[in-house]
Amino acid sequence: MLLARHAEAQPTNSLADEHSSLWAEGVGSGFRKGTMELDVGAGAGLGLEVLTGVGEHHWVIGIVDYGWIFSDVVGKGHWYRGNWELLADLFGGYQFSPEGAYFVGLSPHIRYNFATGSRFIPFIDVGAGATATDIREPDLSTTFEFNLQGGGGLHYFLRDDLALTFQWRFIHFSNAGIKYPNTGVNNSTFLLGLSWFW
Repeated sequence: MLLARHAEAQPTNSLADEHSSLWAEGVGSGFRKGTMELDVGAGAGLGLEVLTGVGEHHWVIGIVDYGWIFSDVVGKGHWYRGNWELLADLFGGYQFSPEGAYFVGLSPHIRYNFATGSRFIPFIDVGAGATATDIREPDLSTTFEFNLQGGGGLHYFLRDDLALTFQWRFIHFSNAGIKYPNTGVNNSTFLLGLSWFW
């Protein structure tokens, strides 16, 4: 009898279970601070003759991102409520036009994930890092290049901890004038992948 009463008094969801969730108040409400993310994606990019670039560099690309949500939900009660995130972005690919060439790089990013209250979570991010490539004249002249990236995307959560992720990035390579020519490579890149959160 005493055991039965004790069993009835136990809550259906323990405090430990509540804090193990990666969401602040349910899917789409914003992430809990300390949530981690792993993205794996692939796609293709169209070269652009913008800024000082004089050639169109088309490529295929793959990425692996590792992220850490470092803020609680900010902007509560506003359309822009969401979380800040730091990511380490490892990418590599193959330029297939105008000629074959490789590139591989590493770039820290800062991302803002919007809390929409739904399974659709848009985000924006920017990053800068280093790249190694054998893309050459007329736009580049060194193996070492800096990369600048900016763009956005959308997570669609298939489960509470797994999302289909679409991203668009503008990517720029140049060596900051270390050696010339240095007109730069500019690309509009589209990526599709999966993102795991825990």
